[in-house]
Amino acid sequence: MARIKMEFPEKHVFSTEIPLRISDINYGGHLGHDSILSLTHEARVRFFYSLGFTELEVDRPGIILSDVAIVYKSEGFYGDVVVIDIAVCDFTKYGCDLVYRVGNKETGKEIATAKTGIVFMNYAERTVAPVPEKFKSLFEAEEYFIEIQPGTPSGGK
Repeated sequence: MARIKMEFPEKHVFSTEIPLRISDINYGGHLGHDSILSLTHEARVRFFYSLGFTELEVDRPGIILSDVAIVYKSEGFYGDVVVIDIAVCDFTKYGCDLVYRVGNKETGKEIATAKTGIVFMNYAERTVAPVPEKFKSLFEAEEYFIEIQPGTPSGGK
């Protein structure tokens, strides 16, 4: 099985706290995989809002997600407060990556690292748009490590 390896960048540009709700907990009694993506979405909305933007209006274009990766590190439970840090990395002509560190506020234990690729989009024309300079100029170039490690072939041990 192939594995994703990801390290959070040295610097983050935003942090927010979110208490885990009962709807975030799965039948195993811990934070569900789908909820990690929802929590990062909430953090991303708060991040854009803190900059005076929305996901549909970042100095004209909006954003659309191009990909997502999540690496789970430990469990989260109902009532925990998670701290989600965001770093902005790897700008291209049309987008960048947002990298998230999800951790338990009380224990400091890391629950997950995630990344979403975002592409800027002109929704009126249904076309991709260049990264707005007003957005890009807010951040220093930051790098992070992500790797997909090949797995063992089927049937192998």
